[in-house]
Amino acid sequence: MPKKHKENIDSYKDSYSPACISGEKDACGVGFVANIFGRESNWILKQSLKGLDCMEHRGGCGGDSDSGDGAGILCSIPWSFLNKYSDFENDKKSNIGLGMIFMPNEKNLIKKIKSICDDEASKLKFSKTLWRDVPVNIDILGPLAKANAPFIVQWIIYYEKNEKDFDFILFQLRKKIEKKIRESSSLADDFYFASLSSKTVVYKGMVRSEILPRFYKDLQNDDFKVSFSLYHRRFSTNTLPRWPLAQPMRYLGHNGEINTLLGNINWAKASEKHIDNFWGVLANDLKPIVDNSRSDSANLDATLEINIRSGQPITDSLLKLVPEAFRDQPELEDKEEIQSFYEYSASIQEAWDGPALIAFSDGNFIGATLDRNGLRPARYSITSDGFVVMGSETGVVDLDETKIIEKGRLGPGQMLAIDLQKGSILRNWEVKSEAANRYNYKKLLKKRSIKIENDEWKDSCELQNLELLQQQTAYGFSAEDNDLILDSMASLSKEPTYCMGDDIPLAVLSSKPHILYDYFKQRFAQVTNPPIDPLREKLVMSLEMHLGERCSSFSFNDIKP
Repeated sequence: MPKKHKENIDSYKDSYSPACISGEKDACGVGFVANIFGRESNWILKQSLKGLDCMEHRGGCGGDSDSGDGAGILCSIPWSFLNKYSDFENDKKSNIGLGMIFMPNEKNLIKKIKSICDDEASKLKFSKTLWRDVPVNIDILGPLAKANAPFIVQWIIYYEKNEKDFDFILFQLRKKIEKKIRESSSLADDFYFASLSSKTVVYKGMVRSEILPRFYKDLQNDDFKVSFSLYHRRFSTNTLPRWPLAQPMRYLGHNGEINTLLGNINWAKASEKHIDNFWGVLANDLKPIVDNSRSDSANLDATLEINIRSGQPITDSLLKLVPEAFRDQPELEDKEEIQSFYEYSASIQEAWDGPALIAFSDGNFIGATLDRNGLRPARYSITSDGFVVMGSETGVVDLDETKIIEKGRLGPGQMLAIDLQKGSILRNWEVKSEAANRYNYKKLLKKRSIKIENDEWKDSCELQNLELLQQQTAYGFSAEDNDLILDSMASLSKEPTYCMGDDIPLAVLSSKPHILYDYFKQRFAQVTNPPIDPLREKLVMSLEMHLGERCSSFSFNDIKP
């Protein structure tokens, strides 16, 4: 390899630092293909990969043309394929889980990591573990992806005890392993669980769409049969790509960006005491839930996971995390139970606000939802023979038009879900009604909340001139505020529009005393032009605040009917 090219790759690798991805944004292509009745076929995989190919223009790629921002699929576990092409044994007496793991490319480290994984599995009473090297074509990768490619293995683990929620045991195991790996700094950077589940597996990488099945040889095999497959092509704007940041994540594929990311992460960290109260001793292994070194999609996925593992369905969890605009929503006027669900959820969980289209699956459900702004396309088709196809674009999957019984698209805040256990489709109001009626949210709100209405405006000032001046000075109002802001608000009923620049000196450098909020500044690009405010955008914005003690978003003992 030419010296200059090697230097470029080394520079590229060095740029993979947490600082690079603290402002992660993405706008990608996403979709899924699923059979409502759980019938497995290689056709589903092939059509999913075809849909992924059609999303290539929505993703980014490196200068070498083969290294991509990321592409991948999340699908049901093809147990019959593993039975045929690995040492997997279908032990009907055991619960069986499958992990997809990225490891460093060094034999001694691989051996050490495998030993840690097996030891932690043994501590949790797993009866047997098997390892399978995932067959890949490393030569198909571009120079940038190849320089950072992990060693990829699958881990098959057996658990003989009859556990109702086996995936919780797998979650606990993964967290314990990740904590153990974090304690060894030499292993942490190159180790990653792409998935660990009894129902789903993730194949992904820092590649373009067409490279994915050529890299993973499993995906070229006609015996690889699945009942659903969720695909994602990534476009990364504010960070360089990394193998772990390719999507889908463990539960979702996300097209868009989380505008509220910093606030969500800060609130999540502040709420970790609720994790201590709910999870007890296990909480030490779970934290941190969110991490500044991850992308916005990865942190949303981690927050979604902790909600699912607390016992909530993935549909309920996403309705809570990415709610629709439920205030002044005409279609919700006669749906009081859904309004109560949203209002209760808003008091315990900050919304992860988009624009965002999220395709999701935990193996029990698969579906898609839009955030309240609805600024991402999501079109779907349903066929008479039990297939549901959803994507960022229509026409990416080969369907017989004579078998299509329904076509549609998701609107702002809407969700479409498939219950894979019951073999049924839950449309928007069905999935929301099911979530809203799971507990008595209306009763809880009456018990816990007090609504404080706005005071009426006064027609005259109740303070004398000197007293008014003293109060204005104490609260930081200047003559400029009076002339340019308050006068405009009072006369025109709106805030004045300013230029994008801000030349006000920093309060910390001023010799004059300032009020507290003068010491805080907006981060770059957190303003819009024209302005968005709760008057112009009252259908999707609100200034409502929740005050008082924060309760846990995990425990529902006090709201069961």
